Amino acid sequence: MVVGEVAIETDVVVIGGGPGGYAAAIRLGQLGLSVVLVEKDSLGGVCLNRGCIPSKALIHSATQFDSLRGLEKLGIELPEGTAAFRMAKWQAWKESVVSQLRTGVAHLCEANGVAVVKGSATFLSSDRIGVETGGDFETYKFRHAIVATGSRPFLPPFVERDGEIILDSTDALNLQEVPETLAIIGGGYIGMELGMAFAKLGSKVTIVEAAQDILPQTAASLSQVVKKQGKRLGITVKTGARVESVAVAEGRAQLTISTSQQGTQEQIAADKVLVTIGRVPNTGEIGLAQAGVQVDNRGYIPVDDACRTNVSHIYAIGDVTPGPALAHRAAKQGIVAAEVIAGLPSSVDSPYVPYVIFTEPQIAGVGLTKEEAEQHGYRVKAASFPYRANGKALATDEGEGFAEVIVDEESHLLLGMHIVGADASNLIGEGVLALELAARVEDLALTIHPHPTLSEVWLEAAEAALGHAIHIVNKAKVTR
Repeated sequence: MVVGEVAIETDVVVIGGGPGGYAAAIRLGQLGLSVVLVEKDSLGGVCLNRGCIPSKALIHSATQFDSLRGLEKLGIELPEGTAAFRMAKWQAWKESVVSQLRTGVAHLCEANGVAVVKGSATFLSSDRIGVETGGDFETYKFRHAIVATGSRPFLPPFVERDGEIILDSTDALNLQEVPETLAIIGGGYIGMELGMAFAKLGSKVTIVEAAQDILPQTAASLSQVVKKQGKRLGITVKTGARVESVAVAEGRAQLTISTSQQGTQEQIAADKVLVTIGRVPNTGEIGLAQAGVQVDNRGYIPVDDACRTNVSHIYAIGDVTPGPALAHRAAKQGIVAAEVIAGLPSSVDSPYVPYVIFTEPQIAGVGLTKEEAEQHGYRVKAASFPYRANGKALATDEGEGFAEVIVDEESHLLLGMHIVGADASNLIGEGVLALELAARVEDLALTIHPHPTLSEVWLEAAEAALGHAIHIVNKAKVTR
């Protein structure tokens, strides 16, 4: 088809097939609208194909491998010889997982009447897009559009990625061998997750972070537990340090870093360099100006609580919008946008978006931290319960970490719930539901939790806030 031919008409076009885009498309199909989903690469987007799922597969394998060294104290003796991790075999496992999930998404799209088009989309006007599909060009006329084009890794101007020595997160997850030495620029959640995984697999890891501590957007009390485990894994962390240059010579990288406190420069040599210092939205090449859609000075698309842009029939969701770049946030926005388009009363009206960091141990949280609650003017009562006092945690050799509840001292309303420790990613679900239902700390304390389970850390933290935890000495005054 050439430009100027009759456009294919549809109720909605969704640009981007990641967690937000395909969720929006499927919900639109459920609601009876005709929908075209345009994806230039593979369904599932970065999250499924190159991010969330592959990285968690690597983290799981690395954790299993690392656990071998602690089996003897549990009474398990392995045959003589050194266990080995084969990255190439792991790649096959990863691909099988990704393929299964991607096939599932395709099936769900088909079952819900979603027309999936592989190609690169560009807005031609406020009611038309053009799609390049392998040499052809098709035009679609729409009543509504949803922009869900996601984000990509940010690379500073002094670093030139080559995919062999200088890597982004996608490259790191495609390695065929575990590097002997790995330097990571950025100690945020991606850098720490992948750094700890590779350290467990045998890499000598050095992490360079410009802030004064790792995981700078996380409460220090939580990140310190991870920092302690990082030392156990042999990770070298350089904080308050900036990378001045990265040079490649004779198959290795040489980093020059400077420290703000000492004002000195240092050289770091590594087989591989992984750059994880943030992501940028994919909004620059999809013709938003031709549709009249405004972006801010960082390239993000401002939206209202219905995910509408300044052009009322064009919506934006996920990483292209301001806010945390989280797959579950994108999926929620996608469903809301679909329902609003269909005329349903839907909105993104909850502030309770949980976060999870898959470090060792895991960190998760929802709502306000103690410091944030105080900044909002609350009189705060905070209480925590350590994993080392939980029977299940000790029985499974997972005693590092704690759960914390943040409570309004006057009303006893739960303001935040945060946890660092084994299985935090699953345990935070209870916190999200509690805050969403506006629970008081008594609601949590009065709820019977099964024993022996890690979930009991929430029960005891709530009871500690009331001054009557059973398995620790209470610091708070007893509340009857």
